[in-house]
Amino acid sequence: MSTKLFLQERREQIITLLEREGRVFVAALSERFDLSQATIRSDLDALAAQGLLIRTHGGAIGSDRTDLELSFEVRRRLYSSQKQHIAAAAAAMVEDGEAIAADASTTALALAGQIKGRRELTVITNGLVIAMALLEAPGVTVLMPGGFLRRDSASLTGLGGSDFLKQFNFQKGFFGAKGLTLEDGLTDVDSDEVVVKRDWVAYARQVIAIVDSSKWGRVGFASFASIDQIDFVITDEGAPPDMVAALREAGVEVIIA
Repeated sequence: MSTKLFLQERREQIITLLEREGRVFVAALSERFDLSQATIRSDLDALAAQGLLIRTHGGAIGSDRTDLELSFEVRRRLYSSQKQHIAAAAAAMVEDGEAIAADASTTALALAGQIKGRRELTVITNGLVIAMALLEAPGVTVLMPGGFLRRDSASLTGLGGSDFLKQFNFQKGFFGAKGLTLEDGLTDVDSDEVVVKRDWVAYARQVIAIVDSSKWGRVGFASFASIDQIDFVITDEGAPPDMVAALREAGVEVIIA
């Protein structure tokens, strides 16, 4: 493992390991990152203070929030550089005059920041933070379905499904996800979010997954888009080459941002 990782990158990798394996150990992390055990303990203590893990003797286990769904603000900071690159590639696909859908994911928030200058653009979103990011974009009209507030994701769910969507023709739908696999497609952890995304996938003329490489090979609670429903996947250079090749073989266009 490279010793030149920035502190935030190292801690992101620790969270990824924790989500995958369920527990981590100080000694193993010290060897993995070629750092002192004192430094690793400091990392784990800092992550515990954010509610991302529970410290144990000699290591850490996942907290409820890590096992289920991290808060929006915490997820926004994870893999932030990769998300900005993905968002830039996604924004290049958005044209003036279109109607698009963007879910409540943190990568969709990064996308919102890069399409503020579009003209006569309509954005359908259930993400409160995404809508607020476009508040001062004069050329962008924002439509939001009603629903119940989910605080962890700062989103509205439960209302405004197909009856809401059939009023509009939107060209592209941009979707983040908890996981992406060949067998399960795009998955998420919350059943209410999954219902919203399934409706939006069904109505979008093009389904575009915006997922960083940490999501590849992972599976969330339920699927909202099968591989044959996905037109594009925009990701970063860390995506596993064998899965990228398999997706392309299945007819999905994969863009490495």
